[in-house]
Amino acid sequence: MMRPSHRQLPHPRTGDLFTSPVRPGSGWPGDPATRRTAVAATSADVVTMAAAARNLSQLDAEISVCRACPRLVQWREDVAVEKRRSYADQPYWGRPAPGFGSPRPRIFVVGLAPAAHGANRTGRVFTGDRSGDFLFGSLYRTGLANQQTVTDSADGLVLNDIRVAAAVRCAPPGNAPTPAERSTCAPWLDAEWRLTAGHVRVIVALGGFAWQVALAMIRRAGGAVGAPAPKFGHGVTATLQTPAGDVALLGCYHPSQQNTFTGRLTPAMMDDIFATALAISRAE
Repeated sequence: MMRPSHRQLPHPRTGDLFTSPVRPGSGWPGDPATRRTAVAATSADVVTMAAAARNLSQLDAEISVCRACPRLVQWREDVAVEKRRSYADQPYWGRPAPGFGSPRPRIFVVGLAPAAHGANRTGRVFTGDRSGDFLFGSLYRTGLANQQTVTDSADGLVLNDIRVAAAVRCAPPGNAPTPAERSTCAPWLDAEWRLTAGHVRVIVALGGFAWQVALAMIRRAGGAVGAPAPKFGHGVTATLQTPAGDVALLGCYHPSQQNTFTGRLTPAMMDDIFATALAISRAE
């Protein structure tokens, strides 16, 4: 079992010193937690705390210190200590990645899980890896982000009317969380949806797994997805009924290197998805 490193290294932008993993309340850019933030240690804790979250600030803080899945905690912290050689001189976040973006989003993006050397390093979802570069580049081109260069949690990125969240908040071994880990993490997403659903008009699901996660999220929130349930496809749109009104679910291939390097997903294809989401979100 590898222990967290007490060695301090400079943040790549601010130069401030941090351990890996980063301690809550130690000044990491964008850290929503403090040393007093409550920590979920079991799946039952997650259920209780997610249901009790009154606002996104509280929810993000509690997500960012969650320790309910022992395998994921071990993995994310081991990666933070071992590091990738190209980032050996940087501190690693090594904690769960909360959602990021507008607190009143009209577009809600659901992804899979943080990358070991992406969000697990930078502390911000989809930041620091090629999938994130692809995603945020598209958001910039479609007017949903203020910049296309995305490197760390202090780079000045601002999202417009859109929020990005992951179905599982910790980087998993082999990019594959277990069914039990997915189930344990689900209440955090349910709470994020509860706190934003009144504003959302479009859910963009990045990949087939995120599509199923979105359908399950809507069902748990008292909505209806139809029968048979709509099937995932790139560019497929389904109308879901929720207590806050109808919401469009829009499918998009995940911007993984497997998809982007092979041309299965091109920048133009992703731009079309977010242009469509933007048009739907603004329609009366």
